[in-house]
Amino acid sequence: MTSPTAPRPARPATPSAVQSTLMVAEREIVTQIRTKSFLISTGVLLLLVLGGIVLTSLLGDKLGGGDTKVAVVPATASVIADVDGLEPVDAADEDEARALVESEEVSAAILPDEDAGNPLGIVVVGLDSAPDGVVGALAVTPPVELLDDSATPDGLRYLVSLLFGLVFLMAASSFGGTIAQNTVQEKQSRIVEILLSTVPPRALLAGKILGNTVLAVGQIAAIAAVAVVGLVVTGQDDVLSLVGAPVAWFVLFFLVGFVLLAAMFASAASLVSRIEDTGSVLTPVIMLVMIPYFGVIFFNDNDTVLTVMSYVPFSAAVGMPVRLFLGEASWWEPLLSLAVLVVSAAVVTAIGARIYERSVLRTGRRVKLSEALAKAA
Repeated sequence: MTSPTAPRPARPATPSAVQSTLMVAEREIVTQIRTKSFLISTGVLLLLVLGGIVLTSLLGDKLGGGDTKVAVVPATASVIADVDGLEPVDAADEDEARALVESEEVSAAILPDEDAGNPLGIVVVGLDSAPDGVVGALAVTPPVELLDDSATPDGLRYLVSLLFGLVFLMAASSFGGTIAQNTVQEKQSRIVEILLSTVPPRALLAGKILGNTVLAVGQIAAIAAVAVVGLVVTGQDDVLSLVGAPVAWFVLFFLVGFVLLAAMFASAASLVSRIEDTGSVLTPVIMLVMIPYFGVIFFNDNDTVLTVMSYVPFSAAVGMPVRLFLGEASWWEPLLSLAVLVVSAAVVTAIGARIYERSVLRTGRRVKLSEALAKAA
């Protein structure tokens, strides 16, 4: 007589693509927030932002350094002839002196003033703000005339551009590098073969992108919160009213732009099987990440370059918020730029997913990009 066979336990249901993606994303988030390097780097970044705001409040326009160029006409040349810190720039007449101020070749101009109520007989002409360095260097305080009081001060323009570029560079390179490193380590240790026995390649890639995007955007939101608190505490509420909307657009652009970059980091890293080989495949991606940072450093006062940057997918996350802060973008431009970025991110992510899918299980020699693209076609 045979004993009855015990019923086999039911096999767990295979997770759907969405469930697999969420599981991988949760694993990425939990693993990352438990590392000391992530916590320390986040803390340092927040301190840098807060320190920059406090430093700007304390030093203001003194950050420029060097002698201040001042345009003078023959009648006012003697006013600053022996004044330390001021470099006279000769102008033939008042019109030429004002033109030098408007072109920002000089910080201010000192011109004759025939107003009977001005006993000094001179006036300091500035572009958008009272040139404190010039006024303070003179023995007496003359009246100040501004040619364009609606323009953004140079110091504030440079600082805000620098902060947008620096935050983008650090967040994108940090989390993009994490994606690349995890991809290669999983491939090198063969863990990826175990993961892919349960999770489809595209779900694994999507989970990595989703998890690190959540962390990156969360870090950006924390920076924005610290910046708001810093501006309020240092009494720079007027600056807060100017940067509020651009910061909101920056977070939105960064969200989409990071998806594009994350797909590139992951697909590029999947081409190699060793950590020491990642330099050659990641260098082009890292250069793309650095473009917006150096772009706003060297061309923050160049309207043409900023306009081009605001429509190039790799730099739009920095270029467009900077233009919005400066008031140089029409209302429809951020919407058009965002649409271009969304389409670009979708195309690049689709190509990156195919490269990742075809390369992640191949070990040994480096997989050539042309080879991966040929097989993906």
